[in-house]
Amino acid sequence: MTDDADIAEGTVYLVGSGPGDPELLTVKAKRILEEADVVLHDKLPGPDILGMIPEEKREDVGKRARGERTSQQYTNERMSELAHDGKTVARLKGGDPFVFGRGGEEARYLAEHGVPFEVVPGVTSAIAGPGVAGIPVTHRDHASSVSFVTGHEDPTKEKSAVDWEALAATGGTIVVLMGVGKLPDYTQALREAGMDPGTPVALVERGTWPDQQVVTGTMDTIVDARDEAGIEPPAVTVIGDVAAERQNVLAFLRNERTEGA
Repeated sequence: MTDDADIAEGTVYLVGSGPGDPELLTVKAKRILEEADVVLHDKLPGPDILGMIPEEKREDVGKRARGERTSQQYTNERMSELAHDGKTVARLKGGDPFVFGRGGEEARYLAEHGVPFEVVPGVTSAIAGPGVAGIPVTHRDHASSVSFVTGHEDPTKEKSAVDWEALAATGGTIVVLMGVGKLPDYTQALREAGMDPGTPVALVERGTWPDQQVVTGTMDTIVDARDEAGIEPPAVTVIGDVAAERQNVLAFLRNERTEGA
């Protein structure tokens, strides 16, 4: 246990920024960003949200699928250091901090190092990304369950922690976050597990951002569609009959930023 004398005078807020549109920030998240002394942000908050934060109090601790990386250990230590200096710290993440955002790891670290913290939930891109593309992740006619999985597992794992065979048998919607690069791998795994190759699939890149892009296809065609459209991270993959609902509403959908397939 941490001694009372070691408890930090500052506080860390684990803040979810939502999918990127600043109007989808919660009221509380906006207030915390305004009041914080330092904002440690990753790469996923949209450019409009980052633009709301004065440059002098922003610190980029983000990670990219390719390119530079900031270690999780550095981020943990930086949060603790700032809080022990009496600072109010906003640890700003894309989506929700506890949905594949390492929020749980950071909460544990802060607790172990005597740092008071508060979780500020955000709108997760796992639901918002498909939603703004006109795709409901559940639908009475198509899916009564939804599974959220990561397509970018820890590379040190000896085998996948995702049971694709079980997911193929559920009959519900599968939403894959951080899965653009490994799209060929898990679509093949699902087909081998018995999922119909004609199952609808959609990719939503940068949902709610100004350069949002959406492509649709099937288990058999989505990799080619991804390559043709040049879809890159961050993007959400939606697998299941609900993905076909987009075409039924597209003509009247006002969330569209750019026209997709």
